[in-house]
Amino acid sequence: MPMKIAILGAGAWGTALAVSAANAGGTSARHQVTLWARDAAQLAAMQAQRLNTRYLPGIALPEALLLAGGSDASLDALLVQQDLIVIATPIAALRGMLQRLQHVRVPVAWLCKGFEAPLPALPATTSSVKPFGLLAHEIRAQVAINSRAGALSGPSFAQEVARGQPTALVAASEHAEVRDTLVAAFHSPTLRIYANDDIVGVEVGGAVKNVLAIATGLCDGLNLGLNARAALITRGLAEMTRLGLALGARAETFTGLSGLGDLVLTATGDLSRNRKVGLLLAQGQSLPQAVASLGHVAEGVYCARTVVQRAQGLGVEMPISEAVVALLDGQVKPAEAVAALMGRDPAAELR
Repeated sequence: MPMKIAILGAGAWGTALAVSAANAGGTSARHQVTLWARDAAQLAAMQAQRLNTRYLPGIALPEALLLAGGSDASLDALLVQQDLIVIATPIAALRGMLQRLQHVRVPVAWLCKGFEAPLPALPATTSSVKPFGLLAHEIRAQVAINSRAGALSGPSFAQEVARGQPTALVAASEHAEVRDTLVAAFHSPTLRIYANDDIVGVEVGGAVKNVLAIATGLCDGLNLGLNARAALITRGLAEMTRLGLALGARAETFTGLSGLGDLVLTATGDLSRNRKVGLLLAQGQSLPQAVASLGHVAEGVYCARTVVQRAQGLGVEMPISEAVVALLDGQVKPAEAVAALMGRDPAAELR
């Protein structure tokens, strides 16, 4: 059944998903999809060229795809009479967007992966607890508690989804209505959507895999070999799972698309921005140089410290993530980060 879908954010992933939904084709009817861009200049360029040359070059925007944006008023007008709203901003903008949408009655989903940067601490007189960054569902619990919401996640490069190459994703939510709506909206002959009610596990996987991809990029950039890469991915999966279990996730989620699947893609794929950061650091570039060269957000850079902070607060050991943080903070050089990992004391594998 055709749906009205608003996708808020015209970056690479938001645009790719909008293209995919507008091109649903097959035996299903085309959805009415509107892609909303905050930047008025970007919106004008997309309308004139039917391309998103800044974030998704070379991919034509379907004629059926509606474009809107440029102002908060345009957003308010768009939210009326939608069947599904998808937030396609980086996680740094999620809190503000969820606050805007807290009274929306239709399902809401987000595409971002990672931890929000810690909010300012409360005065010492009222709290001794250090602030820490939150996952997306934890942000929603603070600012949009009555919203029916969830995440669309999994191993996916925007370019491949926009080109209609086969992809599988996970619709994660505690609300069955949200899971069902996401499946109905995006499942197509080229995009398979699986439902999962373990949103904690799905979001931990999506956040931690970005940090681990920096480590594997570093490994590849130093030409340490395929053995080393396999070890990093496998032990990284163990780290991810330990943190997820401590936060209340289910173990089996991490052997699925949003855990192992997303980790393998991001750690090995040449389109991975986080892996690229590791490669550039191994080549001797500074972190600012590496990030500037991407032209897009590499979420692993911004959430690595929070991953480690949350793990330490829960007593969870994450040595690979800790090595990445030391590298990003300039405390160690690339070769020293690897040496520190290899120099750890022997330990049992399954713990």
